[in-house]
Amino acid sequence: MKTEQQAALNIVLFGPPGAGKGTVAKLVAAQKQLIHLSTGDMLRQEIELGSDIGREAAGLIAQGQLVPDEVVVAMVGNAVARHIPCPGFIFDGFPRTTGQAAALDGLLAARHAAITLMIALEVSEQEIIRRMLHRAEVEGRPDDTIDVIRQRIITYHEKIKSTADYYRAQGKYATVNSSITPDNTLQQILKQLSTVNG
Repeated sequence: MKTEQQAALNIVLFGPPGAGKGTVAKLVAAQKQLIHLSTGDMLRQEIELGSDIGREAAGLIAQGQLVPDEVVVAMVGNAVARHIPCPGFIFDGFPRTTGQAAALDGLLAARHAAITLMIALEVSEQEIIRRMLHRAEVEGRPDDTIDVIRQRIITYHEKIKSTADYYRAQGKYATVNSSITPDNTLQQILKQLSTVNG
């Protein structure tokens, strides 16, 4: 009897606001034939499917509440199950806590797979502010002020620390400089992956 194919490559991608995380995730996914999973996309898909998780999430969002960890983890589990077998996944901005990271390890272990590498995109605060202010101007978002952007950067670093430590303890943590171009960032990531994936 054929068993589920082990995913050869599973990446967790983190990056502060303005680091180009979504763009880079798509480039890596295309280059390595990976399934790109972001919590925002998964949430919308579950709601569109009308699943139990989607209905619960939609109800919480309608009430202005955050979707709890267990719901997010369940969504990821559903998405992984729908795409297995495949060459692997790139998790865009997930997990955000050590609890989510441990849950993701469990989901993958059940399918004889594991996270290959957690990659954090690094870019200077000055460059982030420049990019975010430009984005705010283009998209007409007057609420994205320098103070708000700086607070988002602080929140990002607070959130990533424990999760980064979790993967660092497993020898699965790397950083790349995403301040130049998306293609340059892609090349750095591919170089990092070549050292762990042969």
